[in-house]
Amino acid sequence: MFPLTEENKHVAQLLLSTGTCPRCIFRFCGVDFHAPYKLPYKELLNELQKFLETEKDELILEVPNPPPKKIRLQELEDGTDRIDNLSQNGEGKVSNIEDGHIASKNSNLNVCNVCLGILQEFCEKEFIKKVCQKVEASGFEFTNLVFSVSFPPQLSVREHAASLLVKQEMGKQSLSLGRNDIVQLKEAYKWITHPLFSEELGVPIDGKSLFEVSVVFAHPETVEDCHFLRAICPECFKPAKNKQSVFTRMAVMKALNKIKEEDFRKQFPCPPNSPKAVCTVLEIECAHGAVFVAGRYNKYSRNLPQTPWIIDGERKLESSVEELISDHLLAVFKAESFNFSSSGREDVDVRTLGNGRPFAIELVNPHRVHFTSQEIKELQQKINNSSNKIQVRDLQLVTREAIGHMKEGEEEKTKSYSALIWTNKAIQKKDIEFLNDIKDLKIDQKTPLRVLHRRPLAVRTRIIHSMETRYVDEHHFHLYLKTQAGTYIKEFVHGDFGRTKPNIGSLMNVTADILELDVESVDVDWPPALDD
Repeated sequence: MFPLTEENKHVAQLLLSTGTCPRCIFRFCGVDFHAPYKLPYKELLNELQKFLETEKDELILEVPNPPPKKIRLQELEDGTDRIDNLSQNGEGKVSNIEDGHIASKNSNLNVCNVCLGILQEFCEKEFIKKVCQKVEASGFEFTNLVFSVSFPPQLSVREHAASLLVKQEMGKQSLSLGRNDIVQLKEAYKWITHPLFSEELGVPIDGKSLFEVSVVFAHPETVEDCHFLRAICPECFKPAKNKQSVFTRMAVMKALNKIKEEDFRKQFPCPPNSPKAVCTVLEIECAHGAVFVAGRYNKYSRNLPQTPWIIDGERKLESSVEELISDHLLAVFKAESFNFSSSGREDVDVRTLGNGRPFAIELVNPHRVHFTSQEIKELQQKINNSSNKIQVRDLQLVTREAIGHMKEGEEEKTKSYSALIWTNKAIQKKDIEFLNDIKDLKIDQKTPLRVLHRRPLAVRTRIIHSMETRYVDEHHFHLYLKTQAGTYIKEFVHGDFGRTKPNIGSLMNVTADILELDVESVDVDWPPALDD
């Protein structure tokens, strides 16, 4: 059943005669059910022409005062060659399609003066197949997808012009047209293309999917169609560093909301003129949302930084904890890049023992995302076999939200350390026993000199919950501490030239220094422990 009624006939006839395509006519007539939009374009045009037959059975086939020449889309062979020759990289991103158009063979149609061809050739099966070929060639693993499109900004201008025309004609029939009565172009486009994508790729369209296929359309007449708005509302079109043009969709919409109807009509034709060209496909891009891997690491080397140690562009040590773990993950997940985070950090010369330190790695734009628990175990084993400097445990996939547990109440958590202490004065066992009795000692730590280049100057109060000593000889003893997270242990021992008060040196009335330090435990109950 044809979706238009006698009430729509006059508006539909007017729009068709001025160069508007059948699907845009449906939109302006408020057709809000999907089926009519999905019909093949030629069939749709024939049905519309039959509906609009005059009493003399004359078909409305031509646009009054047509443009000097019809716009002819390029042949499929040309379009196919252009798509096939697109440079493609591991990001699943396709470079510009020069000035060519992806179109079907049946392309002798006038380009719609409202959608600029979007609801004509660019939602037909042939075009969708070409996009799907690029998706399949991108190398991404996916079980569903979200499809997004970006349209040329002047579509809003042309739609506004057409809506003023329709509003005027409906007023003559004592009818009204509200903004919400017009079906949005993007909605109609998705009604048509979503089923075609699902059919072609064999997966559902899901708005919550982490895998996104995006198509960016452009048009050579954007500046020509929009420049009058900039003259009237210059405050809406401010240059932005990350934007190639001031004529963004948001800026155009902002200006259209400000401009008065009469001013708009003076500056832009209603109905809009037939365009000189059809839209082009600027970009087809595939991208997958980040996935997150968490675990705990042990560090056994006293010559390994947590993150790459680079000073003034020069690398100081050949590797780091971060790289020893993430290099393997990048390769297996086929990700573009990563972001490493952990529950605190240890110095290059400090070991991390016990159950290890919790960490999480964000893998950006991964091409592979589905792993069994056995495959993750094998990946953990591969990391552990690759180096004797670190070991990883409890490796697992986690959600973005779960990473918050690692940082929650970080300063309220406790950490345990063992340190080998040197003193300048000779000591006896009895000289250190009093430290065992000190509980919940409050200390004030001014930002240490060694980290002042990367941390703001501040005085932080920290708590030493407990200490236990073990005598070694007259100049050495072991000190076991349980402290509030965020305590600078080295500075608590040697005092950092009086910047940490009190400190072991001041408590014992000696000059003290730390020779070795180990992290014995990080009391963060995350990620969940796994069975070996």
